[in-house]
Amino acid sequence: MDYSLTEEQEAIRRTFHAFAEREVRPLARRMDEEPEFPRALFRRVGELGLFGMRYPEPLGTGVDVVSSVVALEELAWGSLSLAAACTMQSLMGTWFVHSFGSPEQKERLLVPAMRGERIGAICMTEPNAGSDLLAIATTARRDGASWRLSGSKTWVTSAPVADFFTVFARTGDERLGVFLVERGASGLEIGRTIEKLGVKSSLTSEVHFTDVAGTLLGEDGSGAKYLREILAEIRVGTAALALGLGRAAYEEARRYAGERAQFGKPIDRYQAVQMHLADMATELEAARRLTYWAAWRSDQNLPNAREASMAKLFASEVTHRVCDGAARITASYGFASDSPIQRYVRDARFLLIGGGTSEILRINIAREA
Repeated sequence: MDYSLTEEQEAIRRTFHAFAEREVRPLARRMDEEPEFPRALFRRVGELGLFGMRYPEPLGTGVDVVSSVVALEELAWGSLSLAAACTMQSLMGTWFVHSFGSPEQKERLLVPAMRGERIGAICMTEPNAGSDLLAIATTARRDGASWRLSGSKTWVTSAPVADFFTVFARTGDERLGVFLVERGASGLEIGRTIEKLGVKSSLTSEVHFTDVAGTLLGEDGSGAKYLREILAEIRVGTAALALGLGRAAYEEARRYAGERAQFGKPIDRYQAVQMHLADMATELEAARRLTYWAAWRSDQNLPNAREASMAKLFASEVTHRVCDGAARITASYGFASDSPIQRYVRDARFLLIGGGTSEILRINIAREA
């Protein structure tokens, strides 16, 4: 693979980098300290076209996976809170409606969602079901031409502000269906908001269903299959988020090391600090190569489950180490509330979970080796 970006991809990077630098970064600290869903920035991301990148015209722009990785990396460089919410909207929150929704549902829900005016959420995780989809206890039963859903979901990204929900529910023994439920449906309740260590403006909450009417998306019993079809891209996208956050932490540590003087010279002149910076730069570059390689394989329609798992595993673990290294270099400065380093350290923990834990990914990679 040629790792250089095309002119179009470079233009996307410049666009999203400028947006992150001018509009996102100045608000990143406030989004962390006063966690509210960043609606204005979310709509700006819609105006820039991120939410339609992976969908063909006329709904979207139909650009490649590498281009979406470029955009997500730059957004995460600006704020992982915003980038996480936007990543959910750009694929998992809207993919099932795009793939299986009726023309009326697409016009009413998806078209404004591409502009960031409506928000989609996906409901999979339950108190006793996460990576083990077959442990899902939420049920769906037929009710004439419709379905009725009952159960509870947790860790639902954007649920407090979502306009529509894609819900995984059991329709029989070892059968999962995917259902569309719209906000305001009778029996739908948005539960407690979960306060988190990091990515605080990417709001997360419980969602409860009590005999709620839902519309089946796709074929009954195909829920797990549909998820597998987009799982590689979800993991590549999460790896892109890790690249952006890791780069932000590295750049801040490098800046500080060049300005902070001890014993008569900047601390980046000392080998101990140089070794930290060298390891951080090397691992980030390796993570970037692996992530872009996995994205390129998706664009070539090559088998990619293993490579996507590797990219997400490696990039998230690297970023965790880079943020820790940045905290060591910046010492007490990085420990202060007004330093972005402490936010990066906290946000990095999210990347070890989203898109599959490191332990689950290692199991998947071992099985496919």
